[in-house]
Amino acid sequence: MRKPLMLAAALSLLAGSAYAAEYPDRPIKLIVPWAAGGDTDNIFRPFAPLLQKHIGQPIVIANVTGASGTVGAREARGSPPDGYTVYAVHDYIHLVHYAGITDVKYSDFEPICLIASTPSVLTASPKTPWKSWAELAGDAKKRPGEITVGATLGSTSHIFPALVEKAAGIKLKYVSYEGLAPRMNAILGGHIDLTDANLTQKGKVDAGQLKFLAIASEKRDPEAPTVPTLKELGVNVVFAVLRGLVVPKGTPAAVRAKLDDACGKAAKEPAFADAMKKQGTGVAYLNAKAYGPFLDKLDRESKVIMTELGLIKK
Repeated sequence: MRKPLMLAAALSLLAGSAYAAEYPDRPIKLIVPWAAGGDTDNIFRPFAPLLQKHIGQPIVIANVTGASGTVGAREARGSPPDGYTVYAVHDYIHLVHYAGITDVKYSDFEPICLIASTPSVLTASPKTPWKSWAELAGDAKKRPGEITVGATLGSTSHIFPALVEKAAGIKLKYVSYEGLAPRMNAILGGHIDLTDANLTQKGKVDAGQLKFLAIASEKRDPEAPTVPTLKELGVNVVFAVLRGLVVPKGTPAAVRAKLDDACGKAAKEPAFADAMKKQGTGVAYLNAKAYGPFLDKLDRESKVIMTELGLIKK
């Protein structure tokens, strides 16, 4: 009875090997779950042609937006596990799951590589009266729940100010937006007081259109040396958005290995480092073997954060 089963298994393995040998033989779709022009899109746009260079087929970006990034996540999860759909992911996938916004989990995917780390910057409208974090904190304590902050609820732009709230003992009022682009429009128009941004907005700060109050990195960033860290201001918050690539569960190991190899070569291209510098982002490369345990750790940490902030759906 075992021989037919063993033969079937062997044939399946050979078929998989043959498939992997041919892969890729057509364009690969890269699903970005946020709008064009947003932070995630701006990181994967310069990465895509470098990945294309090393994988040998066109990488076609598809912006699949909605529901705090979960529309794109569902499409990626439901795609054939054949290596022709790659998903651009960041920390939000853990957060929105624990917030009860979606049933999609990071474990529905296979890790390919981590590519970038972007520290968050607490950013204010120029119409606000504060010139420093101390002035904002003092005002927030006098007017709890009145200062508005734009955020994509359940995502990183929500968690970052929520961590600041908790650490500083203040209370903010959240206004929901779907991604960075609409939040930027809102804060530039003076419709909200604060938001989570990053150093890509430095030009607007220099032009007087925005104010950077504090950055959530361990040390001051050389691209914005006058912006203090939250830690040096006495607010113990270090926070960055970590972006990488995953594929649907069940994608053949040999196919994943090819993507992993191409991803590593693309992430190490000087052109990618140059592009990330313009995005206020550091290249933070991990291969598939290291990225898997990293995602496990990030998921555990996200659950703790969401629980401590009272945002977890039990």
